[in-house]
Amino acid sequence: MKKVVVAGIGTGIGKTFIATILAEALEADYWKPVQAGNLDFTDTDFVQQHISNKKTYCHPEAYRLSAPMSPHAAAKKDGISIDLNKLTIPEINNYLVIEPPGGLMVPLNEKQLNIDLICQWGLPVILVSKNYLGSINHTLLSARVLNDYAVKVLGIIFNGEPNPATEDIILKHTGLSCITKIKQEKQSDRKTIKRYADELKEKLNLLFS
Repeated sequence: MKKVVVAGIGTGIGKTFIATILAEALEADYWKPVQAGNLDFTDTDFVQQHISNKKTYCHPEAYRLSAPMSPHAAAKKDGISIDLNKLTIPEINNYLVIEPPGGLMVPLNEKQLNIDLICQWGLPVILVSKNYLGSINHTLLSARVLNDYAVKVLGIIFNGEPNPATEDIILKHTGLSCITKIKQEKQSDRKTIKRYADELKEKLNLLFS
């Protein structure tokens, strides 16, 4: 098992930051299959600029959509439709961290969602949760969707200000383990990412062995 999907409970919860930490820790390749908006500085650009190791390769996006919208709407605005058959996982020997656009139930086209793409790949997921009012509901719903679709979940990474009451109830109700907790950082620079990556290396190597 050398490929993993970093799935979030929603948009703007630090999924790219977490994916960068995982890529750095594993010296893994990174792939975001669909980028919607922010084409001047994409999530792939962020990862490339914040990785310290020399092994990680960032694969080009299959779709680069101009508008910061739901992928199905952004694609329609660009006059195209996202075809899941074109979202083929890169054939590599290295570890690969994959970051889909948005949450699990985000539509990629008129019929298919991110969760359908994850099922098509047959890959395990690391679920990213961010502590905010409402995150319990969003995390439990995301975990339920993954369970209903029989997707293997390696664990949860909590991002943001610590909230033990929130984290404990999520772990209790999902039955998932906490891989790590990432604090709310003032700077998302290389040094910060490498610090978290170094702390995670041993645990991730065991998780993926």
